[in-house]
Order: sequence, then C-alpha cells, then structure tokens
Amino acid sequence: MTTDPADASGTSDASGSSGPTLGVEEEYLLLDRRTWLPSPRAPQVQAAADLEYRLGPDEVDDELLQAQVEVATPVCGSLAEVAGHLDRFRTAVATAAGRAGCLLAATGAAPFASDEEVPVTENPRYRLMRADAAQLVDEQLITGMHIHVAVPDRSAGAAALGRLRPWLPVLVALGANSPFWNGRDTGFGSWRTVVFGRWPVSGSPPFTTDAKEYEERADALLATGVIRDRHQLYWHARLSDEYPTLEVRAPDVQLDTASAVTLAGISRALVVTALRETREGAPALDPPGSIVYAAGWHAARHGLDADLVHPLSGVPAPAAEVADALLEHLAPALDELGDTRRVTDGVRQLLEEGTGAARQRRALRDGGLEGLLGVIAPQARGTAPATGPGEDPGGAGDAPDRP
Repeated sequence: MTTDPADASGTSDASGSSGPTLGVEEEYLLLDRRTWLPSPRAPQVQAAADLEYRLGPDEVDDELLQAQVEVATPVCGSLAEVAGHLDRFRTAVATAAGRAGCLLAATGAAPFASDEEVPVTENPRYRLMRADAAQLVDEQLITGMHIHVAVPDRSAGAAALGRLRPWLPVLVALGANSPFWNGRDTGFGSWRTVVFGRWPVSGSPPFTTDAKEYEERADALLATGVIRDRHQLYWHARLSDEYPTLEVRAPDVQLDTASAVTLAGISRALVVTALRETREGAPALDPPGSIVYAAGWHAARHGLDADLVHPLSGVPAPAAEVADALLEHLAPALDELGDTRRVTDGVRQLLEEGTGAARQRRALRDGGLEGLLGVIAPQARGTAPATGPGEDPGGAGDAPDRP
C-alpha cells in the first residue's frame, strides 16, 4: 500500500459519514493484448502511470508477480469517496496499461496461462517466498480486494475480528469472481480462494477477544518457522501491522466499481457491528473452525448459485436468505453510516444479476471469448485476441467450458 487507508481516530471529517474511515486496495492482472496471457509489464505500467494526470505519484504499486499491479485509495469517510477513487484508478491505470502494450483485467484469477513463468517482482521478500514455495508463487496469478476499516485500538480490532469471522464465507460468496484458470472453467466461483488456501496460514482467522490473544496466536505461528513474517498471515481478515485497521481480505477483485463498493460497505458495517457488540457485552458467535472452513470452501465453490451455510445455524440455506440475514445483522450499522440503500441495492443486484463469476460465464456463453474479455477488461471491448486462447497460444490450454 502507498497510503494509510484509515486514520487512527476512526472517524471521518468533512465526508458526511460519522463512522470509521476506510480504504480499499484493488489488485489487477495485466494481460497481453494479442494472446490474453499474463503479461509481465508491471514496471512499464508503473512508468506509464507516472504520466497520467489522474494519478498521483506512486499510486500504482507492484505485487508479487510482474503481471500484477495494485492500487490503494486514500483515507475515505464515505462509500461515495471510495467509488470516486476506484473509478479514477480503473480508468487511469487501464490507460497506462494500454500505453505499456497490455490490458488491465479485473478478474480474480488469470483465465489463461502458458508454461512460461511470470517473473517475480524484484523484491528481496518476494524472492525468498519463491525460494520457499516455487510452484505456489508461480501460480499466484490471482487478484483480490482488501478493505481496511479503522478500529480504535488493537484490542478492539481483535475482538471485532473474532465477531465478524462467521460472516466471512458470505463475503467470499458475494465476491466470487474467478471461475476460469488455465483455459478451463474450474467449476468454482472463486478459484482464487482455493489457490490462496494452499498457503500454510489462510482461510478463516482464529477467534480472538483482545490484542493479547491475537498477538500470541500470530507469534506462535511465526515461531514455527513455517512463515517468514506477518504478511504471510493470509487469513480472510486480519489486523494490519502497518495501520490502525482491521483488514478484510475475503473477496476477489470485482468486475466493476459498484460491486467493490458494496463489499466495502458490508465490510465496514461488519466491523462497526462487531465493535458495538463488544462494547455492549453481547455474546459472541464462535462456530468451530472446521465449520467456518467448510462454509468458506462451499462459498468459493458456488458463489451465490447454491445454498450457503447459514452463519447463525450452521446448516444450508438459500443464498438469498443468508444475504437477508447478513443485511439484518448489519441494519443498525448501515443506518448509522448512511449506507443502507447503497449496500442493500448492491446486494440485491448481486443476487439478481449474479456474482462476477456468474457474469463471466454468461459473457462467455453469450459472446464467446470476445464477450468474456469485454467484462474482465472493458477497455478492450470490440476487440478479439489475434490468437484465441482456445487455440493454445503458448500452451494456454482449452477454452473455458461453456456452462
């Protein structure tokens, strides 16, 4: 991240919102214009971004692999601010990518890949990660969104983390946007979640009640020597070690700004709700880790296209029913934040039109490969790859199966 996503006070100023500030990071994939394969042009895109008047210095950051870039909003007090920055980023970085000879794609996993490795970014930490887990790093062609929400202190944040934990699988389902991988339909809504799940510390965070318990858990994991640093605590949500925030990491990067803003609004309301419950001494919902893991796997598998595991009962329920339970759980916080209509309408749209994964599959079915490209990289609409991925450019494999 290049900017602090939320100030320490956790309150906004002139933005009109009375709740905690927030910030959003989005990761994007870079695709070759001709083949759609991941394009290791991040340095060129960053250089081109420096020429974009809509972007400030260093607003486009690198990521683990050179076919990825990341952006981060400044501190925001409202969802309208978040939307404005994400719209600006997507337009300006897509333009910079075009200048660098590639496409900016907002999909949670690279739809096509070749046998040729995408280089790791020249960063000592990233090189060590590849030395530790070469195949994992080589396959890390996945992109997510991270929502930072300001918390009063680490103890409050740790308690909030424990309380929002049962709802994280619902965010996985709502945010599913990575159905294709290596030229095939994976059968999953969020294949990114599966890829991330291969790391030793991933998935649902542990239940914690205060900073002491959180730090003990994190320190014990570091003491094993299995992970090198706290950045490798790849839970679906965690406390930030750089900022006074709780960071929600469950969703894939979204096809569009509106969906991203909906998930950001849900995440902030989850934190506000958890903070209030802690203050009021409400009993905490603490399902077994195995149940939360299974719920998260199932959410990644189906998105919103099947029943979800209901966080309150632990049994299957229709996705719309679970989404309604989430909105009911968040209702006081959404009202307090002035986000009720925006978030409610956004959730309804995801239920009616489908997640990003469902929309990608529909675009492929209705418009072929050009249709798919049009939704994951809108700046490329009206174009088609010179060599279709289904024709195996550089080993991309079969075209995604059509449902």
